[in-house]
Amino acid sequence: MNKDLSIIVPLYNEEESLVELCTWVARVMDEHGFRYEVLLVDDGSRDHSWKVIQEISEANPNVQGLRLNRNYGKSAALQTGFDHAQGDVIITMDADLQDSPEEVPELYAMIQEQGYDLVSGWKKKRHDPISKTIPSKLFNATTRLISGVKLHDFNCGLKSYRREVIKNIEVYGEMHRYIPMIAARNGYTSIGEKVVQHQERKYGVTKFGLERFVFGFLDLLSINFVSKFKKRPMHFFGTLGSLSFLFGLIVTVWLIVDKIYRIHNSLLVREVTDQPLFYLALVAVILGVQLFLAGFLGEMITIHSGKKNDYLITEKTQQLERKMV
Repeated sequence: MNKDLSIIVPLYNEEESLVELCTWVARVMDEHGFRYEVLLVDDGSRDHSWKVIQEISEANPNVQGLRLNRNYGKSAALQTGFDHAQGDVIITMDADLQDSPEEVPELYAMIQEQGYDLVSGWKKKRHDPISKTIPSKLFNATTRLISGVKLHDFNCGLKSYRREVIKNIEVYGEMHRYIPMIAARNGYTSIGEKVVQHQERKYGVTKFGLERFVFGFLDLLSINFVSKFKKRPMHFFGTLGSLSFLFGLIVTVWLIVDKIYRIHNSLLVREVTDQPLFYLALVAVILGVQLFLAGFLGEMITIHSGKKNDYLITEKTQQLERKMV
């Protein structure tokens, strides 16, 4: 039976909050009559999170669990959930109770009734220290500028997606922050935003440090490059290779012509190989050829490459095991 909703919750060492979260989600889902599933993706937790997930799943068959063999990061956990989700609308939320399940019905309606491909939450009023809010504002401003997607809060974990979107994108590394950008680059441009309630963390501590902004910026550059040239690497490497080769060729010809001119006019002549400019031209020619080869290899890899997940699932809850048989 098709589900109205799939709620994906990536988690790492969140044993204290899981029962409360799932109880809250179940109450909201029952109040609105949704056919739903909750996918709890344990990203290699070292506490008792998996044991708690198994107990919740036994008590509520709508809750299913997936356990990764080690901590891969939030992107891999989300991708695991995307791969297994069967709902018409997919909701992602964090496990730390800072995202409210009360937002889910409206996020669902914005997809099904208002026609959005993706709706991102905006934590307009945040309960975070200034050490997190200021870098976050800079991060969001930079992402808006580079991506062209006008969202206030790219990193909000509370998002909703049309099923087609999550089945046609792939996230890895730290790219979960840029899912709206990835979706837009894949043609899903109907992207909305909803102000959502941000609650204070009730249990545990944040799993992310300031290094996420450094890694996040590098991933932003990677996504921007890959989205433009993934299917046409020759356009990038070939253009650079052409410019480099042309520069080296022009300089070399100019040096040879200059020598011939000087010999013809009985002027002081300097050997071409004695001039540093000749070696600069030689390097440019060689580099141009190498860039061309990189472009050709990139084209060949693009043609023959296939999707391959980089995570390993070690366990599933019993309900999900039966469903997959």
